[in-house]
Amino acid sequence: MKVVPLNDKIVVKRLEAEEKTAGGILLPDTAKEKPRQGKVLSVGDGKLLENGKRAAFQVKEGDRILFTSYAGNEVTVDGEELLIMSEDDVLAVVE
Repeated sequence: MKVVPLNDKIVVKRLEAEEKTAGGILLPDTAKEKPRQGKVLSVGDGKLLENGKRAAFQVKEGDRILFTSYAGNEVTVDGEELLIMSEDDVLAVVE
């Protein structure tokens, strides 16, 4: 099943959480923070402007992004956890 976002929304798959700290300590699942990085899977048509045109996205499919801690809404599609968020929740593109 494919999720097609509307307007200025994007669909993001979170990247995996770190398994261990920088010092080499293994983290149990309960101690792992949800990653604030993800990969853009699909984008909507863009925000509708007052003149009737659509604003272009600053992110594109395949981009690796950083987003705010409580960004978007979590959904499960075909057993895969995804986030649907507004482009405004994206903080940066990681290159």
